[in-house]
Amino acid sequence: MTTATVIRAHAKINLDLRVLGPRTDGFHELRTVFQTIALHDTIACTVREGPFALECDVAGVPLDSTNLVWRAADALWRSLRRSGPLRNAVVRIDKRIPVEAGLGGGSSDAAATLLALARAWRVPLRPSQLLDVAGVLGADVPFFLSGGTALGLGRGDEIYPLADLPRHWVVLLFPGFGVSTRDAFAWYAEERALGRASLREPQHVPGPWPSRAAQMINDLEAPIARRHPEIDQMKGALRRAGALAAAMTGSGSTVFGLFQRRVDAVRAVARLSSSGWRVLLTESLGRGEHARRSKVVVGQMKEIAAGVRR
Repeated sequence: MTTATVIRAHAKINLDLRVLGPRTDGFHELRTVFQTIALHDTIACTVREGPFALECDVAGVPLDSTNLVWRAADALWRSLRRSGPLRNAVVRIDKRIPVEAGLGGGSSDAAATLLALARAWRVPLRPSQLLDVAGVLGADVPFFLSGGTALGLGRGDEIYPLADLPRHWVVLLFPGFGVSTRDAFAWYAEERALGRASLREPQHVPGPWPSRAAQMINDLEAPIARRHPEIDQMKGALRRAGALAAAMTGSGSTVFGLFQRRVDAVRAVARLSSSGWRVLLTESLGRGEHARRSKVVVGQMKEIAAGVRR
């Protein structure tokens, strides 16, 4: 039976996302508050002789160098100063985080791949080395190496840990469309050019959380909601179902609601199950819990992967 190195790749929500302006490198200067949640993909790396290969259990996910997981493996290969094209591994993605949903699935998969492949290839790397590789892959990839609650600055790649949000139950609503990051920022730029400022009211993040960094404002939300009114409809539905706060995450299209008690979140899921939107219940993860659940496991492929997926 095949031996694999397996790890969970957790999703995130943005408790706050401010777009501070364009940068000279073509990106935008951001200030965001990341929060990891229990929803996760599973990454399984198997060492074998021959060309690198990428597999996924969901149709439509690219299995070539356009996938961030492939780019992560290639970046790690080159950082180890190995010659020739990327080879000697197969990476399988068991996909549970929707794409184009603002949940960071691709970035999380890339970060998990760095950790798993470093273990599979038996190359001990310092955290600073992993961060350097993660930083060239995408704006929020470095965040997923540590998780929890964190402030992201720059492109979102400058990560500063915050006091963890106390455990909250998170209800996710998925509409029948996705939003690409490229479109989200293009629409935001159009709104700015027309002089439309976001008038979203700040929301109080519930619980005895000592940070004032998050007011549950997402500057990308208003431009997207003007083109997809379902965003506001989902927020309203979550509030009516008892959410203490609700917002769109990242560049959308997922909208989330926060609940302090699981019983209230379960009741909201039942109420929203007939809404026509896909509904999912998950929870926030602090750094310690994220580290525990994201521990790299090595063993027999079927048994280990099945246990990690649960």
